[in-house]
Amino acid sequence: MFNFFKKKPAAKANIQKPEVMGLCVGSSFDLDKLSFQLILEELLISDVADTQLIQAAGKVDLGSNILLRFYTDDEAWLQVVCEGGTSEEHIVDVTLFHYYDTLHVNATEWDDLLNNKIGAPVYTLEGNEYQRVWTSTTAYHPPVAMQEKTYDESEEVTETDQFVMLFERELSDGSFEQLYLSGEESLNDNDKLEQCLAISTGVKLAPTQIRVNG
Repeated sequence: MFNFFKKKPAAKANIQKPEVMGLCVGSSFDLDKLSFQLILEELLISDVADTQLIQAAGKVDLGSNILLRFYTDDEAWLQVVCEGGTSEEHIVDVTLFHYYDTLHVNATEWDDLLNNKIGAPVYTLEGNEYQRVWTSTTAYHPPVAMQEKTYDESEEVTETDQFVMLFERELSDGSFEQLYLSGEESLNDNDKLEQCLAISTGVKLAPTQIRVNG
């Protein structure tokens, strides 16, 4: 069994909360939805708020790439992928995800989820087929392990390990809806392990489609 996921407080010294393009904890941003208005009805989410308040922010260091995540009051998270640094000029990808569901997973299901399901070539959701984005020399691609540091308005920092996979399906205008699966395991208040599968769907944005209000 994978037991790497432990949610725990991180050290408080020299806290630098994630920030890019003016996006940071406590700020808000407006979305220019005109450019993807035609595909909104094709997306699994029912609606997208025009203005979103950032309540927490996360950072994942993958070496050459850094993922900055901004969690909003719309049950959404804006992921900004940076390459070679964390300034605006280093941005290579922006995706707005919304949480679709979080499913409890027992210990037996957890092993099956990580070893046979998350990294399958195709994942089906509400009758829609999503193709795995990350390629592999074998039919099954083990989920990618990553650690995220998450910051909120307090001075507390949490660290989580996640086992993830990315899928996509093509929409009528040639763009793609993303599907992000994250197997997560954490200790609850009673120090008991709890496992879940977090499912999110998203759409890529251009930085110009986001107006930060501060």
